Amino acid sequence: MEIQRKIIHIDEERCDGCGQCVPACAEGAIEIVNGKARLVKDSYCDGLGACLGECPRDALHMIEREAEPFDHAAVEEHLKRMEAEQKQSFPLARGGGCPSAQMHVFKEDAATAGEHLDEGDRKSALGHWPVQVRLVPPHAPFLKGADLLVAADCAPLAYPRFHRDFLQGKAVMIGCPKFDDPGEYVARFAEIFRTAGIKRVTVVDMEVPCCSALPRIVQEAMEMAQKKVPMEEVIIGVTGKVIKKKEFAA
Repeated sequence: MEIQRKIIHIDEERCDGCGQCVPACAEGAIEIVNGKARLVKDSYCDGLGACLGECPRDALHMIEREAEPFDHAAVEEHLKRMEAEQKQSFPLARGGGCPSAQMHVFKEDAATAGEHLDEGDRKSALGHWPVQVRLVPPHAPFLKGADLLVAADCAPLAYPRFHRDFLQGKAVMIGCPKFDDPGEYVARFAEIFRTAGIKRVTVVDMEVPCCSALPRIVQEAMEMAQKKVPMEEVIIGVTGKVIKKKEFAA
């Protein structure tokens, strides 16, 4: 039975599908469908408007209309299904309720955060969290239209100016193809290439043999997604110097 109550309204003309509202809704009531934010079901929206402040296009507004009552039990079942589907699609994504997997897009623009980075400046150029390949959701808002930095997790330790020279203005994902499952990496990157509109990829890996799989993983993911994105590989030596750069045409 429908009742008159407050509920979210999404202006499709204003919405550009950035997805920032999705993680802001704890009930999972909003999804990105065909490039636009959509209310999954009236009964999943509690009408409190936690998502309102996350929209950079002012596409979300609270209105009053006839709608199904908010159903807490249905929301709990919905969230369980979402978690099960995520684990089935990406078994390595074990975020769950772990705080390390909670998504954050930092207020300061990553494109300018590193402007004054030098030897004596400690300011970070990181613009989002999480960063691990197996924890970053393919539909994360910070991936949309991004320049993507894919880095071996040893590279930021070996290269002293990683933030200034590589991270500034980019979305970053780090991982280790030796200790993680390369097949899961391919599947995750393929979904990102299918949905995020990545503009360019920089792969920063180490000169050690196990790291050579990282650019191949990214290329295989592009092929799986049937997308061609310009890519550069930068190889870091174990002493912390850039020893090789290679461009891959789109």
